[in-house]
Amino acid sequence: MANEEEVLLTKEGLAKIEEELKELKTVKRKELAERLKVAISYGDLKENSEYHSAKDDQAFMETRILQLEKMLRNAKVVDAGSLNLNKVSVGSVVVLNDIEFAEKVEYQIVGPAEADVANNKLSYESPLGKELLGKEVGSKIEVEAPAGIIKYELLEIKSL
Repeated sequence: MANEEEVLLTKEGLAKIEEELKELKTVKRKELAERLKVAISYGDLKENSEYHSAKDDQAFMETRILQLEKMLRNAKVVDAGSLNLNKVSVGSVVVLNDIEFAEKVEYQIVGPAEADVANNKLSYESPLGKELLGKEVGSKIEVEAPAGIIKYELLEIKSL
């Protein structure tokens, strides 16, 4: 296991993972145990869809718990206070100008575990994230997307 990859997280991302893990290990495990108990009381487990559904949910939940524990074991928290605001890095907030549509967009560059485009959290492993890493204000960025090449200008780098 010495080969496990480092998981880059912001402080907020770390807290979110810790909270999800706590919820799964306490509340969700109890709820599933209760569901299983009720399903078993229906008898004949071979054709008991309630039982099989609860067992499937239990397997999924236990897998998720293992994933979260592995992430936490390999977590490296990016300190927003020590970010170099001259170049884009994990934890940076970037303001981009979409050149074609002349509109500003803002993203926080985060690790893949925290990525959430709906909330403007962009993974450094995404095509745009990869292009942004190490760039300076004024840089032009081109990213291939299904709709074609999207061109941006990096207007600002800041911390949260």
